[in-house]
Amino acid sequence: MRAYFLINSEIKILAIIFFSLFIGFLFGGIPFGYLIPKIFKKIDIRNYGSKNIGFTNVYRTLGYLYGIPVLILDISKGFFITYFSKELFLLPVFVGIGAILGHLFTPYLRFKGGKGVATTIGVLLALAPKNLIFSLIIFLIVLIIFSYMSLASISFALSLPLSFILIKNQNPLILIFFIIISILIILKHIPNIKRVIRKEEPKFRLRVK
Repeated sequence: MRAYFLINSEIKILAIIFFSLFIGFLFGGIPFGYLIPKIFKKIDIRNYGSKNIGFTNVYRTLGYLYGIPVLILDISKGFFITYFSKELFLLPVFVGIGAILGHLFTPYLRFKGGKGVATTIGVLLALAPKNLIFSLIIFLIVLIIFSYMSLASISFALSLPLSFILIKNQNPLILIFFIIISILIILKHIPNIKRVIRKEEPKFRLRVK
C-alpha cells in the first residue's frame, strides 16, 4: 500500500512538472516580435534583417516605436506566467523553463522563435531578481564596450551560473535552470558568433527610424 501511494505521488509530481512546462511553453510561445510588425506594418519580420522575431531585429528594421513594445511584451510574458504560476498550482521554475522554450521554439511559427534573452529577463524577474541584476550589469558592460547585442546576450547567459555561486541562491533547481537556459541561449547565438568572428555582425546602435 505504501509503495502504491509513493508511485501515485510520483505520477502526480511528474504530471505537475509536465503541465508547468506545457503552460509556460504555450504562453511563452506567443510571438510578439512577429505579431506587432504583422498587425501594424503588414510585414513579415522574418523576411527582414536577421529574419529573427526578437526585439533586436524588429528595432533595427522598424525603429523603437515597434521594437520597444516587443521588448516589453516579451519580458512581460516571461514574468507574468512565472510570477502567477503558483496561483495555477504549477511549479514556477518549470513554468519559467517552459516559457523560455516557447519563445525559442514557438509552436505558433513552426517552432522557429527568438533568441530568448528578453523572456529570460522576465522569468528571472519573477524567480531570481538579484541574479537578474548581476547578469544585466554584465550584459550592459559588454554591450557598451563592444556594441554587439549578440555578444552581450551570450555574456548574459554565461553569467547566470556564476551569479548563482556569487549570490548563494538556496534553491538548487535555480542552478539547473540557469545551466539549461545558458546553454540554449548560447546555442541560439551560434550564427551570431560566426558573424562576429567574420566581422560581419552588425553593431547595436541607439537610433530612431
